[in-house]
Amino acid sequence: MALLGERTGRSLNRPGPSAAPPRRTPRKLPGLALAAAGVAVAWAVHHLVPGVPMLTVAVVLGIAAAHVPGAAHAFVRGSGKAGLTFAGKRLMRVGVVLLGLKLSLDDVLGLGWASVGMVLCVVAVTFLGTWWLGRRMGLRGDQPLLIATGYSICGASAIGAVSEVSESDERDTATSVALVTLCGTLAIAVLPLLQHPLGLSDAEFGRWVGASVHDVGQVVATAQTAGAGALGDAVLVKLMRVALLAPLVAAVALSVRARRQGRGSAEGAAGAAGAGTAGARRPPLVPLFVVGFLAMVALRTTGWLPGGAIDAAGTVQELLLAAALFGLGSAVDLPSLTRTGGRVAALGLVSWGVIAGISYVGVVLTY
Repeated sequence: MALLGERTGRSLNRPGPSAAPPRRTPRKLPGLALAAAGVAVAWAVHHLVPGVPMLTVAVVLGIAAAHVPGAAHAFVRGSGKAGLTFAGKRLMRVGVVLLGLKLSLDDVLGLGWASVGMVLCVVAVTFLGTWWLGRRMGLRGDQPLLIATGYSICGASAIGAVSEVSESDERDTATSVALVTLCGTLAIAVLPLLQHPLGLSDAEFGRWVGASVHDVGQVVATAQTAGAGALGDAVLVKLMRVALLAPLVAAVALSVRARRQGRGSAEGAAGAAGAGTAGARRPPLVPLFVVGFLAMVALRTTGWLPGGAIDAAGTVQELLLAAALFGLGSAVDLPSLTRTGGRVAALGLVSWGVIAGISYVGVVLTY
């Protein structure tokens, strides 16, 4: 009987088929397949209407997929969520690394130190002003930090990078991406109408666009209305802002590490609870994907890469970022967004006005 009881106990405690460990890759496949389909649609829309950036379409499609009633909504919030989250985080990192291949130090220095100083001032004032105002307005979580990052550096790509090291809530990240995408899309229509009333030459207009518009794709769509020369200047100035992503992410990582150490010290002084906190994983000073970004900048600067390889890497980078932005867009929850939508929208419009105004003055003074 004892033996029977022992065997019975073993059989009762033995995990059944439902307790088997989840297979990670298959769990991600449905969501990744949906993201790939979203990228294909975004690519088709962009090629049919070249003035509409593919990354912008990808975000909109992700938001739409999450709010279609019925089976689609259940899929995005259920079985597809793991793959969409993977796209929004991991694929974003790889896309940011490849973004470094667009930037050469020789090109930056060719614009002159006055332009470099102008970009530094624009980024610093926009970031600090937006972050401070967002805190004063009482926005939740990391929204002030993420919105400030997106407006001052390079839109959704910067938001994704900073949210990784700050371990931001997915809803805060998605809301910030939606806001910066909306304002960047509006810039495509609004800024070309202001070129002549503001008395800007084509070259000045290109630099203004590069210093004030958020995502690289939106910069291209806006600046190309003034010709190839304006487009070239716009992309170079924009990529100077992109280069500031690495020090910003490193600064955020340092801040997160210091904050965790401070909490660990306080809890350690209070009692044994601090022992668990002290063993918590600390974020690296410079995340690996930022190191990869800087390595790609250095590689592009050497001139070793042929033009075909750079073009191919640029295509892969855009596809990866489109998949990542589709994943981030699918995390947007419009009902919860409407509860703080007024304050978030107000911050976005003020920040947009600040960066447009400061960059306009900077371009006029330095060109």
